[in-house]
Amino acid sequence: MRADDPRRAKLEVEGWVMVARSWAASLDAASADLDVMDRAVARSAGHGLIREITDFDVAAVLELDVATLGDCPGGIATSHTPLTESTAQVSSVRRAFGIFDDKGRALGVTYVDIDGSSADTDFTVVLPQFRGLRLGSAVKAASVLALMKDGVRIFRTGGAEENTAILKANRSLGYVVDEEWVTLRLTAEDRD
Repeated sequence: MRADDPRRAKLEVEGWVMVARSWAASLDAASADLDVMDRAVARSAGHGLIREITDFDVAAVLELDVATLGDCPGGIATSHTPLTESTAQVSSVRRAFGIFDDKGRALGVTYVDIDGSSADTDFTVVLPQFRGLRLGSAVKAASVLALMKDGVRIFRTGGAEENTAILKANRSLGYVVDEEWVTLRLTAEDRD
């Protein structure tokens, strides 16, 4: 539930405890800084080629997904469902962008679900040995630039509170946190 939900206080009195926090953020194309986006993409040039993912990339994306499955922090609200051959495929309403090395290995990807003029990031992930190089920011920036050209005006994303890297990446691209969420669980002793 949203952190400011009026029902939260009553639930906590009844024994529900917060087990995770998360956030959501928004970027409006009208206020996006295209130079910031271009620089984010350009910084990745020495690590690989950023491009839109096609169905030919599914095997590389699935390898990346398996290699990073245990890395998604947070609880049920921010969990990542492992990709399958079907869910890794792209379409006009599910697009993805990645950075690939010269052997075709996916170093990082972001998947975005499109609904009219809005886009919602499903997930962004980078191989552990390539983290800290701002590749997550680069693939997100590439997605925003491409989708803006196709008429997307509002971009949404989110993540677990403890995933400070992706929060920093999103803020560097101009996303503004506009929602905070909590996951509550009834403690075992209160269930009886």
